Amino acid sequence: MRAEIVSVGTELLLGHITDTNASWLAQQLSQLGIDCYYVSQLGDNLGRLTEHLRRAWERSELIVMTGGVGPTEDDLTREAISALLGEEMVVQPDLEIDLRAFFARRGVAMPESNVKQATLIKSASVLKNPVGTAPGWWVERDGRIIVAMPGVPGEMFRMWREEAVPKLQQRQGGTVILTRIFKVIGVGESAVEELIRPLLASTNPTIATYAKADGVHVRTSAKAADAEGANRLLNEIDPRVREALGRAIYGLDEESLAGVAAALLERAGLTVATAEEFTGGLVASDLHEAGGARYRGGIVSGDAPAEITLDQEVGPGAERAAELAQRAAREFGADLGLALAADLVPRQGATPGRRSYAVLTGRDGSVLARSNRLDTTAPSIIRRRAVLYAHNLLREHLLDRP
Repeated sequence: MRAEIVSVGTELLLGHITDTNASWLAQQLSQLGIDCYYVSQLGDNLGRLTEHLRRAWERSELIVMTGGVGPTEDDLTREAISALLGEEMVVQPDLEIDLRAFFARRGVAMPESNVKQATLIKSASVLKNPVGTAPGWWVERDGRIIVAMPGVPGEMFRMWREEAVPKLQQRQGGTVILTRIFKVIGVGESAVEELIRPLLASTNPTIATYAKADGVHVRTSAKAADAEGANRLLNEIDPRVREALGRAIYGLDEESLAGVAAALLERAGLTVATAEEFTGGLVASDLHEAGGARYRGGIVSGDAPAEITLDQEVGPGAERAAELAQRAAREFGADLGLALAADLVPRQGATPGRRSYAVLTGRDGSVLARSNRLDTTAPSIIRRRAVLYAHNLLREHLLDRP
């Protein structure tokens, strides 16, 4: 099945909203074994939207739309589909009753403009919306399908999963695509690709690498008649990926590096406290969210970094990091202290870089592990990378424990 995604809303074209719906839906279509060939954004203009749908109708068997199904004058998705197919929008009494009941339960009168959310055309059926007022449309005619859903992500996600996916699966003939993502830290994308090169020729599962904010992702995707068959294919290649990348793999799919480190703390029966000089509590926030009782607390310091030269491997920040880690462990009574500090690296005509230092100490103040890295990118990226490498320092130490 050939598919395309159409996101509707002038706010998308103005850059006021990032179109996360389209990327999420593209992944969902892939998992269903549906090929997505086009992704587009259209403003709230009936003429342009209708003309775009005419082209989409000619080239695609499935058009997935988000946005433009609200009650206001500039919500024009229904009108565009109606114009495309030459079918009149008619208010459905049962839908209007449900809509008015939705407002009544909240103790407010329904604006009459909302009545258009109770309309259907001849070729459309309702996609129920359990969390909002805007039902979606499932339109089917001449061997083609249009799925029109709200642009609000929380409403769209549920409508897609609970309403649209079962209908699409009935028409797909049972093809399933499952994906497994290996998350890698400490190895660049090109180096990862080199390590798994013998596996890249595989056609089912397929393997690809992506540089992401939390490391490098290695995606394996398998296609089969059912989920059991796809999982079997993924399980067959799993040990080969793990053998190639070893401990550089820190997690799978939705796992975070901080979450993995927190789980290792739990398994070891240890606690940790943190101190941060230039990351504004990002390490603390990650571990607090993931670590529960194993995270004791943190210190956020505003100490000014020292300046060092580009070729210096270690500067004063290394000593400050060790002192901060020792202080954190001592003040919070934790088994481990994890700290980040940094030195500024001036560069002529450019934004200064930073050499960041991560240090892990024991309760007795002994240094258990340390690392440092030079980054010359944007400060926000430097901070996020430093946080990742601090979490990884903790993970590596805990993996090495007997």
